[in-house]
Amino acid sequence: MGPKKNKKKKSSGKGKVNKAEKLRLQKEEEERRLKEEEEARLQVEQEAAARLEKERIEQELMEKLEAKDQERREYELAELHSLEEKFVSAQLWKTKYRAYAKWEHYIACDGSPDPTIPKEINTFMSLWREDQNKDIQLVVEKGQQVLNLIEKLQFFLLDTPPSEITEKEIVQYQETILELQNLLHQKYNEATEHLLKTANMYEDSDTGNMQAVIKDKNITFCIWANLKKKVRFKNHVFCDTHHGFDLPKSLAVSNVAVRILHTHYDHVSPLWLQCQSVPKFEVLKSKESTQHSKDNVEELEEEKKAAEEPNMPTEEETHSDERKSAISFKEKYSSVTDINEKTEEETEKKSEILDIPSQVLNPLMQEKTNEKEDEITDENIVDLQQFVPVGGVYYIDALQLPPQVKQVKNWNMVKLLDIGLEAYRYPPEESDDAPYPPIQITLSLSDNVIYCEEPVIARWDPAGQQWRTDGISNITYETQKSITFEMGAFYTIALLQNVHLNMPYQAWELRPMGINEALLTVTTVFAEVQIQIKGNQCMVAAVTVEEKDVLSHLTGKWICPITLRKVLKEAGLNIFPGEYSYKYISVNKKVSEHLKADFVKDWSIYMFSGQRALKLKITETSEAFSKELEEDSEFHSTLYHMLKDFASKEAIDRVNTANFLFIDVVYQLLLATRVLTHS
Repeated sequence: MGPKKNKKKKSSGKGKVNKAEKLRLQKEEEERRLKEEEEARLQVEQEAAARLEKERIEQELMEKLEAKDQERREYELAELHSLEEKFVSAQLWKTKYRAYAKWEHYIACDGSPDPTIPKEINTFMSLWREDQNKDIQLVVEKGQQVLNLIEKLQFFLLDTPPSEITEKEIVQYQETILELQNLLHQKYNEATEHLLKTANMYEDSDTGNMQAVIKDKNITFCIWANLKKKVRFKNHVFCDTHHGFDLPKSLAVSNVAVRILHTHYDHVSPLWLQCQSVPKFEVLKSKESTQHSKDNVEELEEEKKAAEEPNMPTEEETHSDERKSAISFKEKYSSVTDINEKTEEETEKKSEILDIPSQVLNPLMQEKTNEKEDEITDENIVDLQQFVPVGGVYYIDALQLPPQVKQVKNWNMVKLLDIGLEAYRYPPEESDDAPYPPIQITLSLSDNVIYCEEPVIARWDPAGQQWRTDGISNITYETQKSITFEMGAFYTIALLQNVHLNMPYQAWELRPMGINEALLTVTTVFAEVQIQIKGNQCMVAAVTVEEKDVLSHLTGKWICPITLRKVLKEAGLNIFPGEYSYKYISVNKKVSEHLKADFVKDWSIYMFSGQRALKLKITETSEAFSKELEEDSEFHSTLYHMLKDFASKEAIDRVNTANFLFIDVVYQLLLATRVLTHS
């Protein structure tokens, strides 16, 4: 048993050693922990002290910079006002130019009326309304003159500052525009009726039916008359235009004519814009307006009547309010601080003054919509703040074929009807709930328009004064060539495109090309647009899509910025943000000095908060955004003076000596494209 006792004593000694070691280790661990906590506390205190010191230094620096900014603010404001005098000079020049142009028109005595003078334009309209010559070629030629008069009035409303035009004159011009539009469409209908009365003169040798195509730069008439009433000839493709249709059998044996009237302008969409405006009031209640509305094809059913009703409130009525809000640059932009996030809404409204509609109404009207109408709940209703018609409007009508001219011996005889041009209702009004076969339509797309994506097809709903997408089905799109679809009735059709397809821009550049010359390049995901600026004019220098030059009919023509916006938007190339664009696209801000006709290698980042302009330390390649100031930089109350700190003497001299008309055009284009925020 002895050996066992010795073993127990040995175990007990080892346990005491282990316990002592454990206590020692615990003590060392506690000491190490306390030391680390103390070191961490000291580090936190040091970091806090360093941060406070840094903040103190930064605060002192900002106070010095602010004090310095306050000291020079009066001088900078005076300098800015001096620069703004260039815009005043531009306005004075344009005022004199408008007066000179008016005088030139007066002494020319070329027989064309001045649309701003009521006596002249009313006489013009009365004489044409009473003219019984309904030859379609003559009507188309006269229509060109009418469209020119409409465009002159629109341009005058947009180009004339509020100080030079009264509210009464604005309303007068708007009413004149609407009257001219109604009169023009009335004459189109009269010419159509006259053409259909002699349909047998245009009889096709193959089918025995009548077909006629009349083309002009503004409109395309495609008219087909069912003279033989044979089912096998229920479809037709018009030569030259390649528009076509396929009728249901019931129409193929009916006394019907089909007209596809393609107006390369849009007199329809503004009716939606006018309906969104308030207040509504009636205009054009004269006997002449009432009388000529009765002659309009029975207004091609109720839907055509609603679309053309002359006593509807005009789409230009709200233009008056917009003109009053469009104050001068100097009044609105007394300092560059207004061109920033804080006053972005005012800037955008000002830029819309440069806009022009498709022949009727500038999209300014679109901005003056009721707030409660901003959100459209019916998914079939097109939001014209997001989609706009491109390529004009297609009036697709079924018409009653009037009695034909018959030759009796040496006499041409025709039965005269007092009802004028009459619409053929399809489906029939008395039809039951059974569905009627749809009409198939094929529209050939114009080479003068770019469809960046497959267009949205919409029909005009005259009751709601809006574009709708229901009632149209089985759409087949052949890129940039044609589009085929079916519709349950005869409608007025438009091909719509997203307004913001080209926004935000991928890049932009304003490159000097000489004294008072520059090249503005805007690169989008679909196209590159080059706009050359020289003196008081600009022109589309080139439009490139997929490395191919397109829209050649627009290039090489010197025009004003207002007209340039119009022609580009009509061609489907919208690079001009509107008031509501912020809902659909994001914005950024970039600036760099650019003196020579070459490419910029290094870009600087500036921030303009509304109160001050800063040069930031971050670069184009920085991973995260930071408001940290660039070293050795200051800040200013205007972006101009911020840039001036880093600009070369040559750049400043270029600004000071630039012609005021050149500056005005550059300003208009930059304000229209808003490249500083939409790139």
